[in-house]
Amino acid sequence: MSAPARRRMRSASISLGITAVMASSLTGCASSADYAAVCVDPDTQERVADDQCDDDSDYNGSGSGFFWYYLGASSRVPAIGQTTSGGTFRGSTLNGTVQRGGLPSTGGSTVRSSTTKGGFGGSSRGFG
Repeated sequence: MSAPARRRMRSASISLGITAVMASSLTGCASSADYAAVCVDPDTQERVADDQCDDDSDYNGSGSGFFWYYLGASSRVPAIGQTTSGGTFRGSTLNGTVQRGGLPSTGGSTVRSSTTKGGFGGSSRGFG
């Protein structure tokens, strides 16, 4: 009669510990954009729904339609229908990460608090 084969047992606490570390590294990272854009009617300077903007081109003082208006991280987000100020239509001149759209339509918060994302993913794009 032969001796039974020895089974190698892993500690459940090691597996759980590794899982916890991996999960926190994937979801615990928070980042925010340096700038965020809202869609604006350049004639009235009023914010409109973000789905009205579909082009990456800068507004250069002429042309019709709606254009992205870039706000800095500490700027307040205007609600749809409110007048914008303190930003620029010239996104090509910005250095840092930019998020187009996705800011609350009701406004009120800052760009930085509105663009903070956890984990991977997001809609930020780098300039510069």
